[in-house]
Amino acid sequence: MWSRLFDNPANWRLFLLAVAITAVVGWIVAHGARGAFRRVMHAIVRDTLVTTSPVVRTPLRFIGFAAFILAFSVLIVPALELAGLRPRAGVHLRTISSWTFDSGLRVLLILVVAYAVIRIVAVVVTRFEHDVNFGTGLDALERAKRARTLGSLLTSVTGVLVAVMAVLMILREFRVDIAPALTGAGIVGVALGFGAQALVRDVIGGFFLILENQVRVGDVASINGIAGSVEAINLRTIILRNEEGTVFVIPNGTVSTLANLTKDYAYYVINLPVVYRHDPDEVMALVRQIGADVQADDRFKVSILEPLEVMGVDAFDEKCMRIKVRIKTAPLKQWEVGREIRRRIDRIFRARGIAMWP
Repeated sequence: MWSRLFDNPANWRLFLLAVAITAVVGWIVAHGARGAFRRVMHAIVRDTLVTTSPVVRTPLRFIGFAAFILAFSVLIVPALELAGLRPRAGVHLRTISSWTFDSGLRVLLILVVAYAVIRIVAVVVTRFEHDVNFGTGLDALERAKRARTLGSLLTSVTGVLVAVMAVLMILREFRVDIAPALTGAGIVGVALGFGAQALVRDVIGGFFLILENQVRVGDVASINGIAGSVEAINLRTIILRNEEGTVFVIPNGTVSTLANLTKDYAYYVINLPVVYRHDPDEVMALVRQIGADVQADDRFKVSILEPLEVMGVDAFDEKCMRIKVRIKTAPLKQWEVGREIRRRIDRIFRARGIAMWP
């Protein structure tokens, strides 16, 4: 094998010495590249927990290996020549070295930069999810779920775009004409765009639905006139289940009207049809007392955000006047509190002889 590569007599000591020195220099370069990348990542995320996670350690190993290969490929030919080993005629080590300095360096740089961009995005997304995960309760869980969904989408889209750009740039370094490929990809993209308009519209709608936190899993919402509990929110669909157990799957792109009945807080509104012979002031004072009693109850005081509001006589009907009251509660608690208020109003009105119509 020696005679095929070199004109010199076999001198394995010089050969191994040149290879060893080149490997040591390559290791030094790789160590420096890993340290530089680690400092950059720490400056970006400023979190030791994240920068020591596998999300960062894996790209560190890759970048170190790539830097070692690059340094070794560039320096091995000069090292062999300094050792006095002359390549045999037809073995173009200098041509290989020249290509490594030129196109090879750019190819490796493209790979390293592409990989670094993908991993940096992954680290930033991980840091974002890590920050969101602090806290307890339903809101924290929903924020974490929304962050994971958006983070996964951002990571996937970034990975695909960077990979496609890197492949095209590498093909150009190998003197491959990418114009026909770009033309074909454009035609295919236009065809897919026409065929997948509904899918794209659904995904975009789902992205903004999740990003803007318009509705969360567990909320009660009315979407396009369909009311129910939100069971799942995906990038393509939102799933509702009504009180009868029927499941509705609604594409996100078709959502034209969305009413969230349980966002932040809720009101429970009651219209009391009290017959005319009763004094409305006395009735309203009694209703206020009922609301205060419910709010003082240990079972309901956590769910009630504000005292019962008596809005007054809201309308006159043929047989009765309608007194409107409402109470502000935590999300999803308005029905429980409202039923208890109705139960107590009915019991106390009967005991006081206050009649309602009909």
